[in-house]
Amino acid sequence: MRTSRSQSLFLFSFLFAWGAAGGQAGVCFAAEGPWVTYEGREGPGKGKHIVLISGDEEYRSEEGLPQLGKILALRHGFRCTVLFSVDPRSGEIAPDLRTNIPGMEALNSADLAIVLLRFRDLPDDQMRPFDDYLNAGKPVLGLRTATHAFQIPEGKTYSRYSNSSKEAGWEGGFGRRILGEKWINHHGSHARESTRAIPVAGEESHPILQGCEDIWGPSDVYTVRLPLPDSCRPLLLGQVLQGMRPDDKPLEGPKNNPMMPVAWTRTYEGSAGKTGRVFACTMGAANDLLSEGLRRVVVNAAYWCLGMEKRIPERADVGLVGDYRPSSFGFGTFLRGKKPSDHAGK
Repeated sequence: MRTSRSQSLFLFSFLFAWGAAGGQAGVCFAAEGPWVTYEGREGPGKGKHIVLISGDEEYRSEEGLPQLGKILALRHGFRCTVLFSVDPRSGEIAPDLRTNIPGMEALNSADLAIVLLRFRDLPDDQMRPFDDYLNAGKPVLGLRTATHAFQIPEGKTYSRYSNSSKEAGWEGGFGRRILGEKWINHHGSHARESTRAIPVAGEESHPILQGCEDIWGPSDVYTVRLPLPDSCRPLLLGQVLQGMRPDDKPLEGPKNNPMMPVAWTRTYEGSAGKTGRVFACTMGAANDLLSEGLRRVVVNAAYWCLGMEKRIPERADVGLVGDYRPSSFGFGTFLRGKKPSDHAGK
């Protein structure tokens, strides 16, 4: 990837090879600039490039997406590039800086984009590769706050992507136009009522749910329109629990009657007429990914988005890579002083 002169102040030169124990395929972790790339060597994903775009103030995507990228690379062979919100003065990851995600041009060679953004207002030169990617009708996997990924003021080139957009055909912005739903509200009580995801009746055999049990996360259920648009196929419903532990009982009352969808599939059509697959899940905080069941849902969904559902392993290997101890969600709780290169190693 070619880097701009402005990025040269904080380019990193860090490269090493890491072999997994037990004879598994190795993976090369590299930080070439203010992003990190995990070069998968063998597996069904070999030859496919996934770009994971982090940038939210609350749910620690800057920790969760590197772990997901490592799993997809080491366990499945995909080449994964993870992008971050970066302070151009220090080169440090700055999730609360909404205006800079260097490396978006990686989307020019991407086969799949995994998005966990919140209210970003990126400059035109960074939005353009994203817009080109969607115009080409390429697949998208959106997690948690991707439903409200952008908030770009009116009058700017890409303001139609905003959660508040009223532009014809783009009402609700990227969330509704691409994922099928935008940010509405919290349905479960935030930081008090966690989420157990249960399959929609009749969808238990969907390829994305293959081998997925015990799907739980501490993040709460989001409100969505009921029913979701006809273009959406709900796969998982969010059961609101009474507390923040996986063994808490379901909450009694209207919050679970009916339950809100927390994961669904759909398609969208790019400007060139090509149809792209979409998987959206309103779970996906970094500490949600401690759930093996949820990790397997997301990995299976990556295969499905790429049209590789027949290659989904019977029980996909989603073992954590390295010492993964994600921070709890919250504003201002991100680990300060971290650079993308800190995620290059095990």
